[in-house]
Amino acid sequence: MGRVLLVLRLVAADVRRHPAQAAMLLVSITTATAMLSLGVALHGATEKLYQNTREATAEPDVVAYSPDTRGTTITALQSLRQAPGVVAHSGPYRQYYTTLTAHGATGAAVVQVADPAPGPVDRPLLTSGGWVRPGGVVVERGFATALDVRVGDHVTVAGRSLPVTGIAVTAARAVYPWAPGIGPHGGPSDGGGLVWAAEQDTRVLKSFDVPVTSFINLKLRDPATARAFTTRDPAIAPAFEHTWVNVRAWQDVARQDSVMLRDSQPILVIGSWLIAFLAIGGLATLAVGRAAAQTRRVGLLKAVGAAPGLIAAVLLAEYVTLALLADALGLAAARLIEPAIVNPSASLITTATGPSGGTVVLTTVVALAVAGLTALGPTVRALRTETVAALADGAHRPRHRAHLTRISALLPTSFLLGIRLIARRPGRAFLHACTTALTVVTITGLVVIYAQPAKGYPGSPMANDLRDAQQHHVILAVTAAMIVLAAVNTLTATWTTAEEARRTMAVARALGATPGQVTAGLSAAQVLPTLPGALAGIPLGLLLCLLFAGPNTTWPPAWFLLAAALTALPVTAALTAIPARIAARRPVAPTLSAEAP
Repeated sequence: MGRVLLVLRLVAADVRRHPAQAAMLLVSITTATAMLSLGVALHGATEKLYQNTREATAEPDVVAYSPDTRGTTITALQSLRQAPGVVAHSGPYRQYYTTLTAHGATGAAVVQVADPAPGPVDRPLLTSGGWVRPGGVVVERGFATALDVRVGDHVTVAGRSLPVTGIAVTAARAVYPWAPGIGPHGGPSDGGGLVWAAEQDTRVLKSFDVPVTSFINLKLRDPATARAFTTRDPAIAPAFEHTWVNVRAWQDVARQDSVMLRDSQPILVIGSWLIAFLAIGGLATLAVGRAAAQTRRVGLLKAVGAAPGLIAAVLLAEYVTLALLADALGLAAARLIEPAIVNPSASLITTATGPSGGTVVLTTVVALAVAGLTALGPTVRALRTETVAALADGAHRPRHRAHLTRISALLPTSFLLGIRLIARRPGRAFLHACTTALTVVTITGLVVIYAQPAKGYPGSPMANDLRDAQQHHVILAVTAAMIVLAAVNTLTATWTTAEEARRTMAVARALGATPGQVTAGLSAAQVLPTLPGALAGIPLGLLLCLLFAGPNTTWPPAWFLLAAALTALPVTAALTAIPARIAARRPVAPTLSAEAP
């Protein structure tokens, strides 16, 4: 226990001395694990929510639709009650294709005739308010969310204003905007929302001669056989010789529901891995920047008799502890965001289940891998350093190359300082270029997605682009997270470079360089690697998009992609200006006369 307590105290002391570095590690790993957790959560998420909603609302296994209201059609639908395998039913009912207006916005709708009390099959779950009553309607929750409708609001149906008595969810229909089941006259559906109304309130729709469909809900003894249920069965086929019926199984409804998330999961999964690589790059810069301090710390521990195992535990424990804390924060953040991601239309019941065990294991492994990859190298180098050398912390004499010196001497002072900083730290410049490339890859994907034409649903303005909007929101969130993380990495790299080069910059100041030139040199050390990284990110992003592109994909113009990528240059210059300016204004004399820390 004494050794464990000692390690914890040393870790806590180091975190207190370097809170900014600890905060960066937390932000980086939290962002990566949250994105990865969301990506994993989308796998099968719709199916789970649909099954939860089915169980809570006693939904049918089969719904039979017929675009007719004749007596023979109703008789044919009623004959399905005695079909082999049917154990319960509700209906037949009618649904009318019309529009609903609320708060000045109009959306396509199907108005279903509802019983005063729901039958044994299809019992919508009220999430607020009460059930249908004469003179009042119930709106499906996804439709109500799209129109911003609440209980007590008035909506206009076929020119008649009616109050909303309740908001409900159902699994008998696909999520908004695919509630109609089939379109008017049996054709394809243009989309729309679902409204339940009393029979007397739908009589006005008959006078308007609006399209109408008859349907019946059926419960089967074996729900798995729903897709095999067909009116061509010899036992019931004679009743449908002169009636057209479209049978829709519950599996078809579940598949339609998953369309909303079909393109979101790969965006989140790929984005989480890109963010993880971005985190590794930023934390590697941080670890290298702290290498000198860690080496001296190792020398002090060796001098007081600490064993190599204890020293390694002290150096790695900080990263591991912060990684585990960041993993927990990422999982908690993902749990808060998950309902909005997995249930974008709000048409299904969202249960608070939390991350699965597999998700926790995966994100923990990723968090520890990120921390380990960034801390292992500096830790090994520090342990291999002799005690006297670690305590002395002498300056490393750079290797001079005469031909490079002659070429660089022709450059302006600012570029000269920047290029020499890059030449002394080529690995850091490469990491910064990779960071920029990964960010531009995501920005390229965002531009490509926004370049696609809108896939609207005619006749339902409120449903237009709903699936595309979900995809846009996800890629925008991933891009924003990567930009924030790249900005943090840029600030860290600039400050780390300035700290390591403070004596070099002080010498340059002593030889006549102005604070402005030093500031520009420190900024140039980050801006110059940004250019090749940004240019490399465009083809890499297009290559990534090609993996998921369809035959009709619309590609944005090259000049637009180039302009989007090159915005990284002024953004990087702006981000580096403040830390570079602070470092450049340090007094020269104290810097040159100070002993190594």
